[in-house]
Amino acid sequence: MTKVKGYAKGVALLTMAALFVKVLSMVYRVPFQNLVGDQGFFIYQQVYPFVAVFMTWTSSGLAIAVSKMIADELGQPLKRQQAISQLLYRALWVFSILLFIGMYSASDFFARAMGDEQLGFLLKIGSLVIFTVPTLSMYKGKLQAHGNLQTVAVMQVIEQVVRVTVILGGTAYVMATSQSLYTAGAVAVLGTVSGEWIGVLLLMLYMRKKRQSIYLLNKENTVVRKREFLKKMLVVSVSASMSSLLLIFFQIVDAFTVFDTLVQYIEQPIDAMKEKGIYDRGQPLVQVGLVIATSFSMAIVPMIASAMKKRKGEQMRQLIRVTFQATLLFGVAATVGLMLVMPYLNKALFETADLSDVLSVYVIQIIMLSMIMAITAILQGLGYRKGPTYILAISLLIKILITKPFVHYFGIVGAAWSSNLALIVGACSLVYYLKKKQDIQLASRLFYQTTGYATVCMVFVVGGIRIFDEILAIDSRLYAAIMMLFLVIIGGSIFILCITRYRIFTVKEWLLLPLGSKMAALQLFLNRK
Repeated sequence: MTKVKGYAKGVALLTMAALFVKVLSMVYRVPFQNLVGDQGFFIYQQVYPFVAVFMTWTSSGLAIAVSKMIADELGQPLKRQQAISQLLYRALWVFSILLFIGMYSASDFFARAMGDEQLGFLLKIGSLVIFTVPTLSMYKGKLQAHGNLQTVAVMQVIEQVVRVTVILGGTAYVMATSQSLYTAGAVAVLGTVSGEWIGVLLLMLYMRKKRQSIYLLNKENTVVRKREFLKKMLVVSVSASMSSLLLIFFQIVDAFTVFDTLVQYIEQPIDAMKEKGIYDRGQPLVQVGLVIATSFSMAIVPMIASAMKKRKGEQMRQLIRVTFQATLLFGVAATVGLMLVMPYLNKALFETADLSDVLSVYVIQIIMLSMIMAITAILQGLGYRKGPTYILAISLLIKILITKPFVHYFGIVGAAWSSNLALIVGACSLVYYLKKKQDIQLASRLFYQTTGYATVCMVFVVGGIRIFDEILAIDSRLYAAIMMLFLVIIGGSIFILCITRYRIFTVKEWLLLPLGSKMAALQLFLNRK
């Protein structure tokens, strides 16, 4: 019971931090896009995924791998634990140096492949983030292994605040002086890198104060199987982060294919840049929709592994069911909600409602990605790594193969549909794989019926208000913002009332979720008779 409470508390802390980080990640893009326009947004979004790969692999992959490996050794002698930590740290530094050399050297080649040689300098700046990988991975992994999720959450918030401050402050200065979009993009990339370096500095100071610094470890040699541990770190980190990296890899595929294809039938390259920049507005929206799935994925692995190790089968099955159902439930709610308010959201945040229909297709990814994150986290906790990694690699391969022809035949909406189809294949394959490996019912018919009913009610009410509003045809950014907030409140309230009134979760299951006590209280109130 203590473990379950610790799980709920840890997930709550990470969820709040992730919610703040993701919302801030979306919010800063609004003034940034307003400052640089769609072309400037295009420039930044072409480079950002390359930087995000290393940031995500560090926090969602390597940190989890280090956490698991350190947690597995907690009962061993201290000297052995220190020797393993030093081995991992040194290996990460060697690997990072090699990655930096490769990334820096290939920057100009990547820029030409994306159709814009001026992006090479921005890619070189972004490659500096690679040097933050070893320290962030080791220290965040050690903190997670010892259950200190609060410090991890605080560091995430500080990193994001520094990042956003540098990006917006630097961009505003550049646009007020030189007005160079590529310089503004370089400053934005530098801001992203700066946030990670601040995280490194703070973690080093914190860990040294707690006398857990890598540099304070015992220097005596202890025999460990180096090849075995390094192979395990690579396998676990890739499998643990593959679901989070998948969206970023999809963005990299789009960076290499969408603009290059659009310029073939759009007369002016600048217009193609602007259209791709509008399309990229969907990326932060998807990130916000995945907050809960991301937080659950970070915390579910050690909990399921612990339950398996102690042979607590019922606790393990309960964690699996609740995690899957909660991520799918809120994934559906976020997706449908965003689709319903997209024209208002698009205009309120980004000045125009252009390509709202394309962005509505784009955010469908949230449902599949929520399922993918939940199931890969579950399988990771159960010890299955290679299978899910292969499945997601196939999903990425499908995206690579069909994006260019889809954009050629259907326009830019084809890029969104190519992502959705590739993710559908990945999500369905993972569900099949999990059911094949574990005899467990992920959700009951009542769960799916209640989710469908709540969704239909939300669509019916919000859609009716939108039909009435379209008659008024008020074209104002302020009005769009007011309507967006109004529809979000109405739609969210209806959805929550439906799922609590029809008891989609038991009270005990609600208590496992962030803010679940509030939902449990509402459910008891609605069903008090």
